[in-house]
Amino acid sequence: MTTSPLRSPQDLTLAPSAPSSPSSTAANATLMRAVLALGVGGFSIGTGEFVIMGLLPEVARDIDVTIPQAGHLISAYALGVVIGAPLLAVLAAGWGRRALLIALMGAYAVGNFASALAPGYLSLNLMRFFTGLPHGTYFGVAALVAATLAPPGRRAQAVGLVMLGLTGATLVGVPIAAMLGQQLGWRAAFVFVGLIAVLAMVLLRRCVPDLPAAAGAGPLRELQALRNKHVWLTLGIGAIGFGGMFSVFSYIKPTLTEVAGVSLHGVPFVLALFGLGMVGGNLVGARLADKSVMRTIGGLLLWSVLVLGGFVFAAQHALTAAIATFLVGTIVAIGPALQIRLMDVAGEAQTLAAALNHSAFNTANALGAWLGGVAISAGLGWTSTGWVGALLAMAGFGVFWLALAASRAPASS
Repeated sequence: MTTSPLRSPQDLTLAPSAPSSPSSTAANATLMRAVLALGVGGFSIGTGEFVIMGLLPEVARDIDVTIPQAGHLISAYALGVVIGAPLLAVLAAGWGRRALLIALMGAYAVGNFASALAPGYLSLNLMRFFTGLPHGTYFGVAALVAATLAPPGRRAQAVGLVMLGLTGATLVGVPIAAMLGQQLGWRAAFVFVGLIAVLAMVLLRRCVPDLPAAAGAGPLRELQALRNKHVWLTLGIGAIGFGGMFSVFSYIKPTLTEVAGVSLHGVPFVLALFGLGMVGGNLVGARLADKSVMRTIGGLLLWSVLVLGGFVFAAQHALTAAIATFLVGTIVAIGPALQIRLMDVAGEAQTLAAALNHSAFNTANALGAWLGGVAISAGLGWTSTGWVGALLAMAGFGVFWLALAASRAPASS
């Protein structure tokens, strides 16, 4: 099989020829400028995805629906991500990387501005679905660009820096957008997100090199990823094993207030710790993945079992619950490793495989939240989400072992 140019950053003229050479300095500068632009786009998407969760009462009141009905806006966005990631990745497989990224961010900006203008419940749901469409493909292509520009041995760290925009949004972007939404109305929050997306478009045009698609790229070649068992096993690890974090986080507020005794005023500070955990976990996980992708995935799944199981006991007291919430955030460390694993096994179908990673993460979101809700509805208590999460992480570890066995099979045959 011919190796895709996106998997051979050392073959590019941008890659450093020596650690201290002028070309190395120029390549690093190019990488950091590109990562900044890509990260701003991720910051916009992260803010737009999560801010609605804190504004549901305001949205429900304004469009005259119940809060549970307003919660369908979250589902509509997630559905857009799951459908849009593979669809757009296949249709735009032959596009130049920079042009595709700018187009995706432009669609995201339009979706948010349109959401701010939506007159009612149905139109707002449609706009949130449309806004979610470019999400997965953007992050997939951004990861490919970052990995292409990175020197050998630093691919995962480059991807982690791009993802820092998404995780950083939970710390900075979401609180700012929520404040705007509460002071000026929820529509202002979407305008804010749209303006960041426009800024990202400008930065992408100025800072990201005009990398072409791989030679011979097209929809049919991208669809080959769907015939690759290694791709499906890697997606299965993310869709199942990563669901544990969402099982706990989806119900973190009532768990903190009703079990741990955290005051309503204290909840935002604990949630900020979750965001810090995500940022730290993303950076550490990327470094570990550059040393060994498969060991990092397996180790972080075991870490997830430990953290999520421990949450059940730690949630009984405010201080330990806060620490446990921080640790739950670190589970996001598995993201860069799974992204790099997909690049390694996808062969020539790089764009689709990279985009599908975010479909898997949104599947994990839906699966974890649903199973956590089942446990709570069965009368097992708020902390039962920790057991559900630990079981999902264990199931993900089982898929990991299948992936490990499948990757070793050709060598032993």
